[in-house]
Amino acid sequence: MSHKGNPYDNAVAEATFKILKTELINGEHFHSFYHLELELFDYINWYNNIRSHSALGYQSPVSYRNLALKKIV
Repeated sequence: MSHKGNPYDNAVAEATFKILKTELINGEHFHSFYHLELELFDYINWYNNIRSHSALGYQSPVSYRNLALKKIV
C-alpha cells in the first residue's frame, strides 16, 4: 500500500482484495481463523498453480513464469 496521494500502488492491492472478497469470502461462513487460513491457502494455491488464464495462453501463472524463465536461460 502506498503513501497518501500516490494511488498507483494501491490499485494492485485493491484489485487483489476485490478478487478475494468476490471469489472467496462472499457468502462464506468461516468457523474459526484456522478454517479461514486453510481456505485462503487453498485459494491462493489454486489461483497461482492451477487456474488457467486466457491472457497467458491458457496456462497457470506459475507455469507461464517457468516457461518464460526457461526461454531466458
